[in-house]
Amino acid sequence: MNSHYANSKGLHLNYSIIKNIIEENSRVLDLGCGNGYLLKLLKDTKQIKGNGIEISQNEVIECLEKGLSVIQGDIDDGLKQFSDKSYDYVILNQTLQSTYNPDFVLEEMLRVGKKCIVSFPNFAYWRIRFNFFISGTMPKSKVLPFEWFNTPNIHLLTVKDFFEFAKAHNINIINCIYTTKATVRKGIQYSLFSNFFAEEAIFVISRN
Repeated sequence: MNSHYANSKGLHLNYSIIKNIIEENSRVLDLGCGNGYLLKLLKDTKQIKGNGIEISQNEVIECLEKGLSVIQGDIDDGLKQFSDKSYDYVILNQTLQSTYNPDFVLEEMLRVGKKCIVSFPNFAYWRIRFNFFISGTMPKSKVLPFEWFNTPNIHLLTVKDFFEFAKAHNINIINCIYTTKATVRKGIQYSLFSNFFAEEAIFVISRN
């Protein structure tokens, strides 16, 4: 899967949030689609026309067994096989921080997709800050459960980092959704201090 914060059925706890963003009958490309649970959910509930890219051969096989159209590939190499604006949505769910070239991956997403959905764990979340301050070691959480020596996350980022990146790269932020414990959080504290209170962020973006 493209995240390790999952429930007992193996479904990432933000899938329902992403599902609510996607319009019915959309063309969707899921990058780092894992074993295809999200694509299958979208096909079953939103009747999307979906494709996926996944680097793991075993998970590609799982996707194919679900009847999904998924190819094996490394999204760090780009999306040259897809034409400009060929998808209504391109999804990168809990995978941005594990890419080697996140800026290039985002640019390719914005080229291929009319809208893009990007989610990632917020490394500035207050519990992570507190744990780091108290323990003096690299923090762990449900969305960041790894040790420093075996983590796949190589470009950790914060909500503030992403806003600054979007501004510098002429990216339009259509919507931003903040969650803690996979529950959408609203209110003035999240509007003003999302970088502190949000455990995970989900952005809907497009090219200006």
